[in-house]
Amino acid sequence: MTLQLFGHPFSSYTMKALIALYENETPFDFRILDPDRPENIAELARRWPMRRFPLLVDGGTTVFETTAIIEHLAAFHAGPVALIPADAKAAVPVRMLDRVFDNHVMNPVQTIVFNACRPEDARDPYGASQARVALDTIYAWLDQALAGRRWAAGDAFTLADAAAAPALFYADWVQPISEDFTVLKAYRARLLARPSFARCVDDARPYRPFFPLGAPDQD
Repeated sequence: MTLQLFGHPFSSYTMKALIALYENETPFDFRILDPDRPENIAELARRWPMRRFPLLVDGGTTVFETTAIIEHLAAFHAGPVALIPADAKAAVPVRMLDRVFDNHVMNPVQTIVFNACRPEDARDPYGASQARVALDTIYAWLDQALAGRRWAAGDAFTLADAAAAPALFYADWVQPISEDFTVLKAYRARLLARPSFARCVDDARPYRPFFPLGAPDQD
């Protein structure tokens, strides 16, 4: 049975899952979640009451949370690109950096974006300001941590890079990465050039007008 992925092309976490599928050319049906496809929205809600996405359906198995989806793909639909190293010791920094990009890059980005989506009288300027400080802080750390590496954890493209690509893509939109962080900016450029992520970016272009802060004229 063909895999089914429920998500939206403009969603950062959907992109993360799509990267894993595209890297290994894994066959799947993309169940896009939008008002024109109410059946997909209903099926997502039936399978996961929190209605968060992406969500993967593999036969009788439902997997939610993007990192878990990629872990599932690695375990049951492995391909030539091993996004999670088989060696347990080598896998630790990959998994650690995956959490860094989700928790310390993407979470502050979402704080800023969701704040912009609120009615003006319900916004939290302090929270958004703190999120921007958090992004600048993690940018500085990443600029040092990634020095001398082609990809996040070394020479191989991994789960950590699948997390980094959409996180840094949107992060630079909401809180531009300083020109001083040359290592981080070069890494972001390599991610954008990776065919699996370039495909995600191109597929999401039609939705840029909906970005609440206004999508910058870049990328």
